[in-house]
Amino acid sequence: MRPILSILYTFLLLGTIAAAWPWSNYGEVFGGNMLDRRADESSTSSTASTSEQTTTVASQTSTKSSSETDTSTNTKTASDETASGSTTTGTSKNTKTKSSTTTSSSVSINPAAGEGGISMLTPDSTTTSYYKIGQNITFVWNYTSVTVSPTAVDVVASCSLNSVTYTVTKNMSMEATGTAIWDTGEYEKTATIPLLTASYTLYVYDADKSLSDTASAGYLGSDTGYSFGMYFTQKATSLSGYFCVTCNGALSDTNRQGLKFVVGMAMLTVLSFTWFAGSFGLFSL
Repeated sequence: MRPILSILYTFLLLGTIAAAWPWSNYGEVFGGNMLDRRADESSTSSTASTSEQTTTVASQTSTKSSSETDTSTNTKTASDETASGSTTTGTSKNTKTKSSTTTSSSVSINPAAGEGGISMLTPDSTTTSYYKIGQNITFVWNYTSVTVSPTAVDVVASCSLNSVTYTVTKNMSMEATGTAIWDTGEYEKTATIPLLTASYTLYVYDADKSLSDTASAGYLGSDTGYSFGMYFTQKATSLSGYFCVTCNGALSDTNRQGLKFVVGMAMLTVLSFTWFAGSFGLFSL
């Protein structure tokens, strides 16, 4: 019995000491508040998976929303949309195709009308005018039968004596009434081919073509020209020393003296023969 009582007393003593001991710092330990619970792997994995799914769904939603926004912004379908004379055909993916209506004007040309030309106003086309080389010559004309106007015209004068074409003006804009002034004195100062005392023909033709080109009906051609003359002035000479190169039958002093000598000799021969024959009685036989 004594060993049993000793054990009981020992437990009673330990119980009393344990009850009186200050367990304020260790109460939580024994109470279970300071002990960490075992991690629930299935719950943590489920939470992480739920978070990843939420992030994925949010990302997909953001991508879808952005794609829908871009598509709705960049995609435009329209039909029969008319603005400023042009028709817009409906397309997609921010693409528009416009077909503009082109208006063109056509000119009716009568093939039998022939090519166009000029009609001289100054000088008068009914007479031939002569100009002194060294002065200004003014030409004024109208266009006839020109349906298609050229962008510019050239004006030239062709000489019949040396077959040279002299430029009066180049690339002159075409107007209803054309005017060109030819300073022949200025030309003579720097001329490599001088002007001559001769007849000339004025031509007005398309600057994009040559003088020898044949124009179509309604276009400006070079078949119509105006003839005029030019000459050099010369110093005055006395009548006795003047020799006319264009006069027919005109004789110089030498020619006239020779003619007088021939006529005198002929008369002298006739008279001499008549006297000789009469003296010897030849006429009495």
